[in-house]
This record gives sequence, structure tokens and C-alpha cells, in this order.
Amino acid sequence: MQFKVRALSPDHLISLLSIDAPSEHEARRQVEAQGLYPAEIRQVHQAALMAKFSGGSAINVVLFSQELLALLKAGLSIVEALEALLEKNDSAGMSSILNRVLGSLREGKRFSDALAEQADQFSPLYIGIVRAAEGTGDLPQSLSRYIDYQQRVDIVRNKIVSAAIYPMILLLVGGGVSCFLIGYVVPRFAEVYQGAGRNLPWMSQLLLSWGEFAGNHTSQLLLGLGVMATLLILAGRYFFAHNGMARLFNALPGIGERVRIYELSRLYLTMGMLLEGGITIVATLDTVQGMVSANIRNSLQLAKQSIQNGMPLSTAFDAHHLTTPISLRMLRVGEKSGAMGEMLTQSAEFYDGEIGRWIDRFTRTFEPLLMALIGIIVGGIVVLLYMPIFDLAGSMS
Repeated sequence: MQFKVRALSPDHLISLLSIDAPSEHEARRQVEAQGLYPAEIRQVHQAALMAKFSGGSAINVVLFSQELLALLKAGLSIVEALEALLEKNDSAGMSSILNRVLGSLREGKRFSDALAEQADQFSPLYIGIVRAAEGTGDLPQSLSRYIDYQQRVDIVRNKIVSAAIYPMILLLVGGGVSCFLIGYVVPRFAEVYQGAGRNLPWMSQLLLSWGEFAGNHTSQLLLGLGVMATLLILAGRYFFAHNGMARLFNALPGIGERVRIYELSRLYLTMGMLLEGGITIVATLDTVQGMVSANIRNSLQLAKQSIQNGMPLSTAFDAHHLTTPISLRMLRVGEKSGAMGEMLTQSAEFYDGEIGRWIDRFTRTFEPLLMALIGIIVGGIVVLLYMPIFDLAGSMS
């Protein structure tokens, strides 16, 4: 581990040092061996700093799990597998993480505890399934479950992202064309028609008046657009930070119920993986608290209290609006058969399929409507610009 040390020299000068040591006590000993007095010792998480400057995490947890799983299945011990990954790795951030994990294992710590020391890289969910696997002695199976879980989550997420890309491109292109017409073409037409001395149609006159205004106040309009864009970005960041997007989607008719089903699907899939890994229901509910929205989190907390009071999982979830008619039946089947984890996973698979079909139907309907709206706006601007010309041609004929 690396430590930043603020030290005081015998002549009362303050110096900043960077010390590599396995613990804070050892870092303090090294500073004192140099004849300095350590006033402040602070651990530096290299992987977190590298992730901050690189714009992402220093480790791909899914890829790490896949490689670790392959080595464990080949018969290597956990230490040998991590050493092999360290040898093949050429990323400084990844190497730093693996070195710290290996150092903890060589000190006699459990693998889950070593991962917990790197909490900025490994989620509580990942650490939880590894800790449960240490109790059952089946780490490869737990890693396999996590990889399958993450791939299922990514499939649905990628569907949503892919469905949003084309409409966003349409909006950007349509908005750009409209702004170009209104900000550049319309002012030029306004100059042409200004001295024509003809009565223009009301809509054309309104559009050309705007064009004349835009041509005379271009710098002020650009400044206003810049200020408006800045305010929208700040408002959007505040909106996202305070869970506003979830509230907005939940308020939209038709979409709010789909968002709820998506959240329940993620909840069921996560709980199913943890329960199949041997984690208790109460511990599972604690683990998933930080992975859901505020509304679901409050309902989960109430359901947890009901379960601790002896209520069955299906009844507690139904009482706090964490089920649908289909998932409620599947949960009751899981309670009777003792395969609750499997039933939760199957419920998530059912709703993932329903969400995927709804996304396909929505995009097939929304994209043509969006294209038609953009076409009407652009076509309307062009028609209003050329209406005086049509009127002049009609009078000449």
C-alpha cells in the first residue's frame, strides 16, 4: 500500500513523502527511521486515483471473474490463479489491485476480506457472493453465477441503450437542421422579402419577423442559448442526483409500470443469484438495498421487517407492492419447493423477455412518429419560406 506522509524535520521544516508499506504502522516506522516525525499519514488508493483520471474503473470485474474462473477450473489455487493473472497483466492499475489482494492473502486473510479492502473496485454484491462461496467451498460456481447474472443485466441494458440511440440521432439531426434553417436561412429570406412591398401570408410574416430579429441579435441569442444550455445541464445533474428521472418515468402513463417491472426484474435476478449462492434472505435484502431506487428501497426495508417477524417472503413482498400477479405465484411455488432462488431467477427471466418485447414495440411505433414530426417541422419552415414566391408566381400567371 502507498501512504502520503506529512512529516516534520528536526529543524521544524514540513516535508511531504510518499511511502510504500504494507501497513500504516510500517509507514510510520520508515518515516521515523529517516529522523522525521510523522504528523499525518494518509493511505492513497492508487486504483481509485487511476480510475478517476482514466474516467472509469481500473478493473473489469466480469473479465477478471471469467479469467479467474478458467484458472480455478484448471486446478490452480486462488493464490496461483491471481499470480498468473498478475503475470499476464500489463495495466498498472490492475497490477496494483492484484498485488494488494495477493498481499492480503499471504497475510492469511480470506479472499472476500482481501476484496473488501478494495471496495472502490469490487461491489458489495460481488464481495457478498465470494464470502458466501467461502462458506460452501464452491467459489467457481459462485463466480459462474455472477458472470451469468452480469451478462443478463447487460443484455437488457444494451437493449435499452440501443433503442435510445436512433431516436437521439434523429433528434440531433432534426434539431440541427431546424436551427440552421431558422438561424441562417430564414434571416437571408427576410432580407430578400423586406423590400418586396407585398403583403405576405400571416405565418410567413411571423417567421420572417423572427428571422429578421435573429439576424440583428445573433450574438445575444447565442449567449442566451449558451446560458440556457448551462442551466439545463446543471438542472439535469440535480435532477439525476435526486432520483428525479425515476420519479419522472414513474409518473408517465404506460412507462411507469414498465420501469417498475424493470426494477423488480433486477431485484429478483440479484436476489436469486445471492440465494442460490447460499446467502440468507435477510442478508440478501441488506445486500440489494443499495442497488434499487428509493421507492423500492423503502418497500424492501418494510418487507425485511415483516420477514424478520415471521412472515413468508411472498406475503411480505405482496404486502409492500414488490410483486406482480405472475411473480407472486412463482414465489409461492418457490416457497413450497424450497427453490426460492431459482424461482426468483425465472421470474426475472420472464420479465426480461416482456421488457424486451415492449422495447421493440415502442421503438417501432415511436421512431416513425418522431421522423414524421421532424419532417413536419422542417417541411413547414420550408413551405412558409416559399409561400411568398408561390404567391408571386400565381399573380404573374
